[in-house]
Amino acid sequence: MNTEYHSDSASISRREALRRGLGGAAGLLLAGGLGAAAPAPAPPVKAKSVIQIWLDGGPPQTDTFDPKPEAGPDYCGPWGKPIPTNVPGIVIGEMLPLLANHADKYSIIRSMTHGFDAHETAAYIAQTGWTPGGKLVYPSMGAVVSLLKGYDAGYKGLIPPYIVLTGTQGRFSESGFMGSRYRPFATGGNPALKRFAVEGIAARGISDKRQQGRRDLLGNLNTLEHVMKGNTRFAAFQEAEKQAYDLILGDAGKVFDLSQETNETRDRYGRNIFGQSCLVARRLVERGVPYITINSLGWDTHRQNFQTLRQKLPQMDRGFATLLEDLAKRKLLDSTIVWWGGEFGRTSRVLWEPPWNGGRHHGSQVYSVVVAGGGFKGGRVVGASDAKGEKVKERPVYPCDLIASIYELLGIDPAAKLPHPQGLDVRATPTAADGVKMGGRLKEIM
Repeated sequence: MNTEYHSDSASISRREALRRGLGGAAGLLLAGGLGAAAPAPAPPVKAKSVIQIWLDGGPPQTDTFDPKPEAGPDYCGPWGKPIPTNVPGIVIGEMLPLLANHADKYSIIRSMTHGFDAHETAAYIAQTGWTPGGKLVYPSMGAVVSLLKGYDAGYKGLIPPYIVLTGTQGRFSESGFMGSRYRPFATGGNPALKRFAVEGIAARGISDKRQQGRRDLLGNLNTLEHVMKGNTRFAAFQEAEKQAYDLILGDAGKVFDLSQETNETRDRYGRNIFGQSCLVARRLVERGVPYITINSLGWDTHRQNFQTLRQKLPQMDRGFATLLEDLAKRKLLDSTIVWWGGEFGRTSRVLWEPPWNGGRHHGSQVYSVVVAGGGFKGGRVVGASDAKGEKVKERPVYPCDLIASIYELLGIDPAAKLPHPQGLDVRATPTAADGVKMGGRLKEIM
């Protein structure tokens, strides 16, 4: 799609560092303060963290947050009875009864648009704000936040500042020209299992007790410490080693240990990958992690859309609603942005004929996104689609508008300069001069 410029820095990604074990984790921590561009002057901070609920493949807006019952069964299928929410005048899909009780906490953008119907190009513009096809591969929002709110900006946590639960998309380069240093750490594993085996932290088949025994044995065999006594670089390595073990065996790594939660709490989120990922995301926010993506797979419903969603929507409804409720109860929602959506939506007209059998194709002309917390007002609707949900009727919102609005709430200047390996003058979000379509920031809900 584009030509990627890689950083010539020797730094490896945090994901790779943790995968390589103790030595890699030590290297990760030693690299935490190495070169980055100084951030531009920033607007006031309202949000400290972002939880991005990414529905990979594209969720159907007419079956979720923009129902169109008046269009008839060829558009709404079997779900022709949208339900009222706890905000008068706002209705959502009938498969989301729990989220209907929390509409006062979120706003629905019903006029998102960009016009790219291929997954790769759509995912790229949706997560970077930049139109695909240029000479540069721009970084995703998560990578930019990792730069401007991560280690280079004073973040002290042992947990990497950009986490993906549980696997990366693989549809585009999250870090773009900024290189592997700003790629997300993808946990892998399944948080719904008895033990959430996070790559590089929880070793498969090895208990914490056995891991501690290995550490003790390594310490007893270590003679280099006496030889290198007084060496500042070796002392730095030892400190990094200590922090790495704290991540593996200490308090930091326990953020992924869901056995510390009550069974009642885990049941409320739902005993499935999505629900438990929402619970992990809440725990990561409590630890101050700046950017967390929940990558939910299986939303590319070309075939049998309704059969697929009868299984997926209840899980999403429960996990998302419980996350909002928990963040609010713990006084975290005001400082945490929750962003729900995918690379596009689905076509509103149902394809009943074989081989689709009730499927919906890609729909980028209009789709819905939900935002909550971190300075976004709740109980609002931005924009509108037309009567059949096929195109924008009013107030078009483009990905760059949404991303710039989130940056602003995070205290990041949307025009902040990003470090380019060839020294080019590159900004976090485009302007009209870059030829990117935009409708303006979301001031009506900020």
